[in-house]
Amino acid sequence: MFKKVLIANRGEIAVRVIRTCKDLGISTVAVYSEADADAPHVKLADEAHLIGGPRVTESYVNIDKILEVARLTKVEAIHPGYGLLSENAEFARRCEADGLVFIGPSPDVISKMGSKIESRKAMEEAGVPVVPGITHPLADAEEAVEVADRIGYPVMLKASAGGGGIGMQVVHNGDEIRKAFAGNQKRATDFFGDGAMYIEKFVENPRHIEIQILADGLGNTVYLWERECSVQRRHQKVVEEAPSSFLSEATRSKMGEAAVKAATSIGYKNAGTIEFLVDAEQNFYFLEMNTRLQVEHPVTEEITGLDLVEQQLNIAAGEALTITQEEVKREGHAIEVRIYAEDPKTFFPSPGKITKLELPKGPGIRHELAVHDQSVVTPFYDPMIAKLIVKGNDRDEAINRMQEALANYYIEGIKTNIPILEEIITHPAFHAGDTTTDFITKHLITKKQTT
Repeated sequence: MFKKVLIANRGEIAVRVIRTCKDLGISTVAVYSEADADAPHVKLADEAHLIGGPRVTESYVNIDKILEVARLTKVEAIHPGYGLLSENAEFARRCEADGLVFIGPSPDVISKMGSKIESRKAMEEAGVPVVPGITHPLADAEEAVEVADRIGYPVMLKASAGGGGIGMQVVHNGDEIRKAFAGNQKRATDFFGDGAMYIEKFVENPRHIEIQILADGLGNTVYLWERECSVQRRHQKVVEEAPSSFLSEATRSKMGEAAVKAATSIGYKNAGTIEFLVDAEQNFYFLEMNTRLQVEHPVTEEITGLDLVEQQLNIAAGEALTITQEEVKREGHAIEVRIYAEDPKTFFPSPGKITKLELPKGPGIRHELAVHDQSVVTPFYDPMIAKLIVKGNDRDEAINRMQEALANYYIEGIKTNIPILEEIITHPAFHAGDTTTDFITKHLITKKQTT
């Protein structure tokens, strides 16, 4: 096992990784920007180093500065967390060139899975179901219209690179494609440096269900059941739960086996997630692969009893998985909500100083956060400031615990999305498991616009 690891990230995920490293007796090195000088991850690590100004381009995605600290502190490995450089193939290659272990898959796998077009090709070749569409970049809007006419509307016009819904739009006819193509291509180019666009059939009223996998690179790959992440706003996940209340045991097994097939076909190593769209008849289609730890990994940890960061570290250190598929347990039900520093009416970020923070307590409650009373939430980073996770013996108990926890979660000084989360969790449709990807638009936003 490693003796010293650098965490190339910030916020709650940096705190999360540091916690497991401490449990394993691994010394930790944090990096931080000028804006994060007093952040919890800086204080929790065994040592911390300033790497630049407050903007991510000056600090958290500055590969040269991070590797400079890695050399200075003589770490053996780098954990990238999620976001930022976690799926950056160049960073993984630079780590390897410096003799450092990148705690994740190989650069080639990151690169292949980072392209939605290339990943579609790989999954088709592996025999994993994919949404009908194309596996080459579109030349222009007119080719897009031709393809859409052939596969049938509505279709999803998508950027090949990146994520978070950027460069993505549902279109219903040729005129809409012509209007949308250039704008989405420009956004993809601006955000990801890659304007490649493609088209796939739009699956109406789907569920977003993903499978967590672990692969040790020694021939052992297991799936750790599923997470349902269908409640989303602008293609960003808001509520996640495990297991899904929708899947039959037969579909659950088929999806798990497909995820393992997907991972083994590309020589995957470490923790990863295969995301699927699932229609009303439980047909499932490959959406994309996340070659990193997911924000929502705690719900999987809660139902399996596994520490996924520990598993990542073990695999990266060259150890074989110590658990077989038959030994992967599934107990209880877990739900996670993402707490954002944002105005619940406008959804605009709400930076500022937290003047009061009181966290709910009780059985089955878990917190993942990197703020405290008197913390300053800056405007420089993603506005997610915490995650609240609850576990119950079943879904009803988990929902009840989440309702009570949200009612007793107090943050003052900034605005948060807690009112929206309470509205979701208490809604009859959520209780009934009616959690397709249009949940917020159908049950919350539409309601507000008509009252």
